[in-house]
Amino acid sequence: MADQLLLTDAEKAAKRGKTVLAQRLADELEDILEMEFESLQKQDLERFEQLQGRKTDLLAELAGLCPPSDVLQSDPDWHGLLVAMTQCRDMHRRNAMLIERKLEAIRGTLQSLQASVATSTVEVYDRLGKVARFTRGRGYQEA
Repeated sequence: MADQLLLTDAEKAAKRGKTVLAQRLADELEDILEMEFESLQKQDLERFEQLQGRKTDLLAELAGLCPPSDVLQSDPDWHGLLVAMTQCRDMHRRNAMLIERKLEAIRGTLQSLQASVATSTVEVYDRLGKVARFTRGRGYQEA
């Protein structure tokens, strides 16, 4: 609090301007994270990819505006931004979990397809020129 008393009016105005701008950027980041989640739910990967550039830009701008972590956590002027960034973190984690679940489902589907291909029978000619059936996955010598 003693630091606040030492600030000039110009410094206070500059700090207030930074906090307001940072809050606006955090609000926009929340909106983008929500749109990202909706895109993932709809499997609209094109839209998801489009959002990544702006999200990266916002994070860079916020990193440039924000004070060090200890100031961010202790200065009441930055409390709103701290709350918003905590919300953004949680939204990002939600999106990451959704992506991971979708990847697990894709992996499971691929494994089941590979398993069914490995057990399917194929007709080939044997050494005598006759049609022989064998199951994929068996060794060459067994065909």
